[in-house]
Order: sequence, then C-alpha cells, then structure tokens
Amino acid sequence: MTLRREAFLDHVKERGEYGTAEEAERAARVVLALLGAHLVGEVRAQLAARLPEGFALILLNPLQSAEPLTPERFVRATAAWIEGATEQTAAWDVSAVLSTVADAAGDDLLGQILLQLPTGYDLLFGRPRST
Repeated sequence: MTLRREAFLDHVKERGEYGTAEEAERAARVVLALLGAHLVGEVRAQLAARLPEGFALILLNPLQSAEPLTPERFVRATAAWIEGATEQTAAWDVSAVLSTVADAAGDDLLGQILLQLPTGYDLLFGRPRST
C-alpha cells in the first residue's frame, strides 16, 4: 500500500522534529536520492511502489554513486547536500527519513533492501539487527 504524500511527510516531520513540512521534504528528497543510488532492480522498484509518487521518482532517478557508501559516508553525503547541515543534523535527517521508509517498506522488503547495502544501515533505518 502506498503512503500518501502528506502522511509520509507528517511521519518524517514528526520523527525529525522539523518546524515545517518544507524542511521534512528537503530531508526526504536528499536522503531518497542518495538511497536510490544504492538500490538496484526489483528491490528499488518495489520500494518506489510503496512511496508517494514524487518521492518514488526521486528514488528511481537517483544521484549516481560510484561506490556504495558506508553508513557514516551516507550521513556525510547527506550533510553535504543539505544547506547548513552538520553531520549531527544530517544523522537526524537520515534517521527520520529512513525509519519512515522502513515503515512503508515492511519487514520483508526492508530485509532485501539491507542485503543491497553495506553493513550498518539497519541502524540508520532504526531497525537494528541482532548479529
């Protein structure tokens, strides 16, 4: 089931404790553009199908990444794309967006997503895995 745009942004806004929907949207756009560069094939398509249309398009037309970023570098890259962000605020942005994405994806799809990402992303999605 696809989340409506307002519902998706409300979740991000609440989790990120943003003052405005615009701030939540900016974080969502950057994080999804970076995430999309790390996912391929059916997994990316399935995740896109569960996101509101505008965000699905961002996921499907991502920023190109030469190599998979570690979770730390993913947060750093997010900070670089959001004006005025620090690594601390970017970590907050990533967490707010990816935990909302995890809810939209559901456990089965999230498991497949995590298989495509470097170790440690489970924490960014707010779903720590027991090792």
